[in-house]
Amino acid sequence: MNLTHLHLMLNHLPVLGIPFGFGLLLYGVFKKSEELKRTALGTLVIIAVLTIPAYLTGESAEEAVKSLPGVEEPFIEKHDDAAAIAFTALLALGVTAFVGLIRFRGARTLPSWFTHLVLATSVVVGGLMAWTANLGGQIRHTEIRPGAVLPATRDTKDH
Repeated sequence: MNLTHLHLMLNHLPVLGIPFGFGLLLYGVFKKSEELKRTALGTLVIIAVLTIPAYLTGESAEEAVKSLPGVEEPFIEKHDDAAAIAFTALLALGVTAFVGLIRFRGARTLPSWFTHLVLATSVVVGGLMAWTANLGGQIRHTEIRPGAVLPATRDTKDH
């Protein structure tokens, strides 16, 4: 295993983890469960921490693929730019969740303004992660690039 493998494995964590944390927090709000809300905040903190190595291994992954056939530099650069934005937003979300856990640890309930702030931020961060993942996929998957023309599928009845 090398840093490129690590990047490809870890980059799925924020893409899947943010919706999971969002869903858990939303369910906690719906059920009025402080335990679920705090668990969701902890989940978002963990996802933010685990995203650090995914981001830091991006340069190694770029070096490994940039000379491969079909890989074009503009796709790498778009992904890299999006990753910087998404990573920064995710770190901000993680820090917010962590500060909330510390700041409100003695409170019986988390303030609703805080949970709504984290929910809204999670939606934005989830969107940024999906955008970044899509751009990353376009680096090696030419079939999902804008304007890609897929071959017509064969009608199996005629054969």
